[in-house]
Amino acid sequence: MKDIQTIAREIIAREGGYVNDPDDPGGATKYGVTLETLRRLGVDLDGDGKITAEDVKRLDRGRAEKIFVDHYFRAPRIDALPEPLQPSVFDMYVNAGTNAVKVLQRLLGQMGEAVAVDGVIGPQTVAAVARVAGRAPDLLADAYGIERRNYYYALADRRPASRKYARRRDGGKGGWIVRAEEFISPRFHLTEAQHRARVAAWA
Repeated sequence: MKDIQTIAREIIAREGGYVNDPDDPGGATKYGVTLETLRRLGVDLDGDGKITAEDVKRLDRGRAEKIFVDHYFRAPRIDALPEPLQPSVFDMYVNAGTNAVKVLQRLLGQMGEAVAVDGVIGPQTVAAVARVAGRAPDLLADAYGIERRNYYYALADRRPASRKYARRRDGGKGGWIVRAEEFISPRFHLTEAQHRARVAAWA
């Protein structure tokens, strides 16, 4: 597996620079780090006693990487999961917070494991993942990636303003779907026709 700093740098490259999209519930964001995150961590980069979008703009890649490794990988205990699963869960945690863990927990339930869907990687979830990984070591990461992709489609079903993240203007796969499929084996990628059929009701 790639070292976690490399994965964090790839997330930063994937997320891009400063944006403040009114359709994105995360609000002002840079390198994937939101204004809410800076406020939660007390990061006042311009030293004016307030944490605003200006602080988001001042964020550099090194600090973003440290925030991701410390608060989106180690703090939620993603490092307790099997290594093949860590990159996708880490990437989704940056993108969707505890929903990344809830997707995993619901998947474990579908695989016959009784776990609480609470977004917390505790002993119960770690043990359940280990059991499933022991039964299907080569498929768990793919199964998670597919559930992650389904999560994004379902979110866009419920929230029309988010559909632009799942479907490009030309109808092709949007950023959310492409991002999820980066962590899924190519044989499980949707064809363009399958993707277009999935989003046809959004017209």
